[in-house]
Amino acid sequence: MRQFLQQTFASLIGSLAATLLFFTLGASSLLLLIIAATSTDQEPKLKQKSVLVFDLSINVKDTKRPATLGEAFSLESTKTMTLQQVLKSIEKATVDRNIVGILLDGSSEQVNTTGYATLQEIRSALVKFRETGKRIVAYDVNWGEKEYYLGSVANTIMLNPIGVIEINGLSSEPLFLAAALEKFGIGVQTIRVGKFKSAVEPFIQQNLSSENRQQTQQLLWNIWSNFLNTVSQSRDLTPQKLQNLAGQKGLLLPKEALAFGLVDEVIYYDEVVGQLKQLTDSSDEDESFNQVSLQDYSNDYATIGTETFSRNKIALIYAEGSIVGGEGSFQEIGADSFVKELRQLRRDKNVKAVVLRVNSPGGSATASEIILREVQLTSQEKPVIVSMGDMAASGGYWIATGGDHIFAEANTVTGSIGVFGLLFNFQELAKKNGITWDVVKTSGLANLNTVARPKTAQELALYQRLVDDVYNKFLDKVAESRKLPREKVAEIAQGRVWSGEDAKEIGLVDQIGGIEAAIEYAAAEAQLKDDWTIEEYPQPGGFELGIFDYLLSKQAQQPTQSLDPLTSQFLQLRNELFELQNLNDPKGVYTRLPFHFTLE
Repeated sequence: MRQFLQQTFASLIGSLAATLLFFTLGASSLLLLIIAATSTDQEPKLKQKSVLVFDLSINVKDTKRPATLGEAFSLESTKTMTLQQVLKSIEKATVDRNIVGILLDGSSEQVNTTGYATLQEIRSALVKFRETGKRIVAYDVNWGEKEYYLGSVANTIMLNPIGVIEINGLSSEPLFLAAALEKFGIGVQTIRVGKFKSAVEPFIQQNLSSENRQQTQQLLWNIWSNFLNTVSQSRDLTPQKLQNLAGQKGLLLPKEALAFGLVDEVIYYDEVVGQLKQLTDSSDEDESFNQVSLQDYSNDYATIGTETFSRNKIALIYAEGSIVGGEGSFQEIGADSFVKELRQLRRDKNVKAVVLRVNSPGGSATASEIILREVQLTSQEKPVIVSMGDMAASGGYWIATGGDHIFAEANTVTGSIGVFGLLFNFQELAKKNGITWDVVKTSGLANLNTVARPKTAQELALYQRLVDDVYNKFLDKVAESRKLPREKVAEIAQGRVWSGEDAKEIGLVDQIGGIEAAIEYAAAEAQLKDDWTIEEYPQPGGFELGIFDYLLSKQAQQPTQSLDPLTSQFLQLRNELFELQNLNDPKGVYTRLPFHFTLE
């Protein structure tokens, strides 16, 4: 009994001491102690003649969500890097004497969601790397089109003898929920302006409208043409030959890929390692070649020797995700929080220019207008340059109109100048389950927002009036910003999506180029010459999140395997319904693309 009491007392004292330590040192200090205890002599040492290994399964986004404490101590990672991390790492490796080459490694089977416009910008950086005379080697077990689009820049492309290359073109296969909603008794009424505004179609139709099919076909052809032209130039092929392969072969076996000139060698990964050991002068006793992963290089080496010190700042602010009212969550553009950030940049005298990076399908019309107003106020005091990522459409284009100059990649998805509203009701569902409502009201329109019944003709007319008003405001803003006749804007609007290349032709975009081009342009507009530095916003929310992210980056990464088709479709349906939660516009009026616009 005495021993039990002693152990209990000791345990209690230990718990109290640990609690006291936590609150005395603070969470940050405690985490630093953990790092110090676990990271001794584990920092990678960059050897001479090393190869930078770029894992092609890494998802490259504009921003990276902060790691949670649970993730920091788990063995799993999202394998995500920001575009700026990737670009700066390749830029540094280009002049780093210790880096003799890059391996584009596709041996992992993790799903990659990086968009084509982002890949185009990374590819441009890799071209500059190769032009210095350093080698790029690309290897994959099964080359998908996205991976091959990037990998085709390599001096040598390799394929596993058991693998294939997928060259079969692009497709878009949206889900339609109208019949299911009807079956369950969920009524849907829509109001919209723009014959191409297709975001409502999954809820009211069972297939694509002719207008939606037309615009999707054109967009796919534009992006696919960019693929054909880019790859054919790198592989000394004609676009027509690649198109014939896509239409007649689709999936090429190793011998076919070699014969048609899509790959240079069909070998196993250990043979790739052997070649890279020769490139890096690694000894035969070494298990592998001298190497450093892109993640480690970004964390530990990419900024060495590149630090600049200047009071002149170019603020790079990210608008990534759906546009919503209020603060928003991570990967959403909350109007309130975004405006606060912009306002601080506008008032900061050290911020000489702002680069607004837009990667958004749009969202709330009200939130878009609130953000646009602050963009306009900022542009009155300092240059605001817009850089469009994979997607800057509808509400994303709305906020972009406040910039002084708009950059987009040729395969950016943009435009979609249109407006819609979705009105759900549960009358039939309620009837089937014995649920009824009654109402007492002071006027005929008092329960205008009810979900207990469909809207009347009078109520629909009121909502249509709201949508028409927002659409007309949208047209006016584009006409004024782009200095285009309103009649022309009305013609190219109608909710239609455009590629960045087409958008430049019709005047919606000023220049084809990526985020680096936009930054250089901003520096020139602010007349900063070489005396400036970049600061990214929103900045990480607290020191602890930085520590968590550091811990996470050091953990072993366990890839997420490709999903089977049935699970993939189920998750797509779940995501479609989840996006409905973002519809929080106070007027119920939205400017956004279809909820999950994907290219396969």
